[in-house]
Amino acid sequence: MANYRWPSKLSKLSPRAKQTNLYGVILVTILCAASYSVGIWKNSRGGISRASLPSLPCTFPNKTSPALNFIAHHTSPDPPPSTTAARVVQIPSCGVEFSEYTPCESVNRSLSFPRHRLIYRERHCPPKDEILRCRIPAPYGYSVPFKWPESRDVAWFANVPHTELTVEKKNQNWVRYEKDRFLFPGGGTMFPRGADAYISEIGRVINLNDGSVRTAIDTGCGVASFGAYLMSRNIVTMSFAPRDTHEAQVQFALERGVPAILGVLASIRLPFPARAFDIAHCSRCLIPWGQYNGTYLIEVDRVLRPGGYWILSGPPINWQRHWRGWERTRDDLNSEQSQIERVARSLCWKKLVQREDLAVWQKPTNHIHCKRNRIALKRPPFCHRTQPDHAWYTKLEQCLTPLPEVTGTEIKEVAGGKLARWPERLNAVPPRIKSGSLQGITVDDFVTNTETWQRRVSYYKRFDQQLAETGRYRNLLDMNAYLGGFAAALVDDPVWVMNVVPVEASVNTLGVIYERGLIGTYQNWCEAMSTYPRTYDFIHADSVFSLYKDRCDMEDILLEMDRILRPKGSVIIRDDIDVLTKVKKITDGMQWEGRIGDHEKGPLEREKVLFLVKEYWTAPAPDQ
Repeated sequence: MANYRWPSKLSKLSPRAKQTNLYGVILVTILCAASYSVGIWKNSRGGISRASLPSLPCTFPNKTSPALNFIAHHTSPDPPPSTTAARVVQIPSCGVEFSEYTPCESVNRSLSFPRHRLIYRERHCPPKDEILRCRIPAPYGYSVPFKWPESRDVAWFANVPHTELTVEKKNQNWVRYEKDRFLFPGGGTMFPRGADAYISEIGRVINLNDGSVRTAIDTGCGVASFGAYLMSRNIVTMSFAPRDTHEAQVQFALERGVPAILGVLASIRLPFPARAFDIAHCSRCLIPWGQYNGTYLIEVDRVLRPGGYWILSGPPINWQRHWRGWERTRDDLNSEQSQIERVARSLCWKKLVQREDLAVWQKPTNHIHCKRNRIALKRPPFCHRTQPDHAWYTKLEQCLTPLPEVTGTEIKEVAGGKLARWPERLNAVPPRIKSGSLQGITVDDFVTNTETWQRRVSYYKRFDQQLAETGRYRNLLDMNAYLGGFAAALVDDPVWVMNVVPVEASVNTLGVIYERGLIGTYQNWCEAMSTYPRTYDFIHADSVFSLYKDRCDMEDILLEMDRILRPKGSVIIRDDIDVLTKVKKITDGMQWEGRIGDHEKGPLEREKVLFLVKEYWTAPAPDQ
C-alpha cells in the first residue's frame, strides 16, 4: 500500500474542514449502534428462543436428500391449451382404404344419384357432418415421381397400384406394366401409332407451331397422352375425364406431370370461363354430341375462343371403315354423324376437313353472320340474361352463348379482341382488361401485378430451395390466382400451374388467366377439389384463409390441402400474421414442418409468409 495516494481533492482540504468531516462520521456510527441495540431488545421481549424449538432432523424420511432447484418459482402458470391446439394433436391418419379418396366423386355416394345423362358422375360433395377429418395416407412404398420430361413416359407402380388399364387397353398402347413401374408409349385408341404422329396429322390442318394455339381442352382424356405430347409444342392442355370404369386414368395423367382434373359433361357447365380454349379435342370420348338438342356441343362452343377449333376422332367419324369393329350398325353411325353435322351448322361452325379418322370444325370469329342466320336457323336461340363466365354448378343451357359485339362488319374481326401469339400473349394486356369489362382492374393494375409477382417468386426461391431447384417440382397449384401473376413468374421453369379463382372472389378473373395463355378452374375451398390425392408437388395460397374466414373451418381447408399435396411437397401461405399463427398451430399437428418469414418488403408489414413442407409418410406395409 506504500504507493497508494488519496485523491488530490481530499488532500487539499483545510484542517477545519477535515475536523468537521470527522464529527459527522462519529455521529453516524453512534446512531447505527443505537438502532441495532433497540432491535435486539424488541425481539427478545416475548420472543421465541432458539433453545425452545424442537430438534428437527435435516433429512426427509424415507427419501434421499432433495437436490437443490435454482429454477425461478415466481412465474405464472401456463395458460390452458386452446381448443385449436387440442384438435391439432388429435388429427389422426385415415385408413389405407382412403388412400385414393376423392370426396366429391365418391363411388359409393354417386350411386344415390340419377344415371340419366351421367349425373351420378358429377360432383356430389359430402355434407358437413360426413367430411373426413383425418390425413389421407400415401400407399405403402410411395416414391417421389420421376422428373419431367422423363415422367411423361414412366411412373412408379407403387404410386398408382392399378393394372386394369394395362389389360383393358393392352392393344392400344395406353400403358404397360414392367417390374416396379408403368411405361406410357404414347398410344391411344384412335392413335395406335402414337400421340406425336397423331398431333402431326392435326398440324396439317391447324398451325400448331406459330403460337396462335396455346390452350387446349381434351374431353375424355384417357391417360392424357394427347396433352402430354402437346407440351413439346408449347400448348398446355386441360385434360379431364370422370372417375369411372377406366380406373385411375386421371391419376395416371397427374403422375406423368400432365394437367388434369376429374370431370364429366352431364348436366352442369364445365368449370371454365367462356372463350377459354383455342382447341377442344375428343378422341373416342363417347360423349353423345348430337343428343339432347346438341347441349354438349353448345357447351364446347361456350368455352371455345372465337376462331377456335373442335377436333373429333373416333365414332362416328369414318364409320364406313370401322362400323364392324365398333359393333354398331351403319345406319346408327350414319345417323349419329348427321346429328353432329346438323348441330355444328346450327352453331355456325365451319367444317374444315374430314380425313380418314379425323374431322375438324372451326368456330366463327364473331357472330355477325350467325345472328342473321337465326332467321332460318331458329335453334338454338341466343342466350339472354346469361353470365357466360359463370360455371360453378351452373346448369347447362340449350342456347348459344353470344360473342361480344364487334365494331365493324368484317367477318374476320375477332369478338372480344384478338390475342397475341405465344409467348407474347403471357404479358400482353388481356382483352378483358383492355376493354374495361372487369370492374376495378386497369391496365396499370395488370402491369404492376405482373412486376410484383416477379419479385415475390424470386423472394420465395430464396427460402424454398425445392422451388428454386429446376425440375424438383412439376405440378403446382395456386389457390387464389387473381390475374395469374404467380404462374406467369414461373413460365421459364419446367412446371405447370393450376390457377384457381375462388367462386367467392370479388372479381371473376379466370377469363384473364386464359387470355394470358395459362390454365385454371373455379373452386369453392369449403369443398374438396375434383382431383386425386397427391396431385400437386407445391401449393400456393395467397390470402385464402382471410377470404374464407367465417365461411368454413380452417382445419377442413388445410386437410384438403394435405390430401392433394404429395409427400415432401411444399406449401407457401401469404396472409395476416394473426391468421398465419392459427394456421401454423394446425399444420404442426399434420406432420408439416414450417416457419413464418417476413414480407418481402420487410418486417414492418402485417402480411407475412408461412413456408411449409409436408413430411414423408405412407400407409403401413400390408402385413403389419
